[in-house]
Amino acid sequence: MTESDQDWYAPEIATFGDRLTAAREATGMSQEALAKRLGVKKSTMRNWEDDLSEPRANRLSILAGLLNVSIMWLINGEGEGVENPDAETLPGDITDIILEIREMKADLHAKAEQLARLEKRLRRMLSVEP
Repeated sequence: MTESDQDWYAPEIATFGDRLTAAREATGMSQEALAKRLGVKKSTMRNWEDDLSEPRANRLSILAGLLNVSIMWLINGEGEGVENPDAETLPGDITDIILEIREMKADLHAKAEQLARLEKRLRRMLSVEP
């Protein structure tokens, strides 16, 4: 799989945090500067970019406006967003590795969500009295 085969920021390649980071970097803003403009802590911004949490809808709307991308692009990579990185700037092997890492991150995120659902289901089953 190469960058030219797929959209660099598509949901199966990049996470919300990846797209947020790319859009922030494209504007030249630091995490601290963007956090300040949004009225959140830098740690909150870092958690969003690291996919440890996600902003609420009102913050998401403000983020999209500040970063000059669509809300849908931030959420799923569709719509107006940041252009794909120029494949010529990185050797093909590095691009392939980055894509593989992003795919693995997405798989891990999906498995973590599945694990959380199973844990919740198990807790419900254990809390039901016979």
